[in-house]
Amino acid sequence: MPTYAKSSKFKVVTGKVRFSYVNVFTPLPSEDGRPPKYSICLLIPKEDEQTIDAINLAVHDCKHENKHIWDGEIPDDLKGGLRDGDLEKNDPAYDGHYFINATSTTKPNVVYENLQDIKNAFEFYSGCYGRAAITFYAHNAYGGRGIGGTINNLMKLSDGERLGGGSSPAEDFVKQR
Repeated sequence: MPTYAKSSKFKVVTGKVRFSYVNVFTPLPSEDGRPPKYSICLLIPKEDEQTIDAINLAVHDCKHENKHIWDGEIPDDLKGGLRDGDLEKNDPAYDGHYFINATSTTKPNVVYENLQDIKNAFEFYSGCYGRAAITFYAHNAYGGRGIGGTINNLMKLSDGERLGGGSSPAEDFVKQR
């Protein structure tokens, strides 16, 4: 039976990050009949020590306070936490960054800096910059043990070069006039 341990005390609000693999307007189907999920990857600059320290502390505390779901001990093969983009990805967008993936079965709030909702998926895309509020949780489910991240809220701060190609209607058609 899947086991999850969630607590709002493992919540982190990041500094400025870059968003990648943005899927926050329509959930993607999950495997094995599980509920569909919204998802995002946060690219965190390695020089943002405050965000890195906050994430590392939340992950550490989440592991230690929830080891009961792993029979009282933190597994050596536990997955989760920050990953190194320089080591794990062959993609210039990840150079100089740590990254972390987060998901949610409920739609996250996506807002501009003035807290107005972003309703248009073309406005919030892979490559734009912003802040994220994510909560970490411990899990022992579906053959995996680890620390996961749940997306709470996302804030767009600025535009950036789109990752993975593609363009907005404005980029395609306004320039053509």
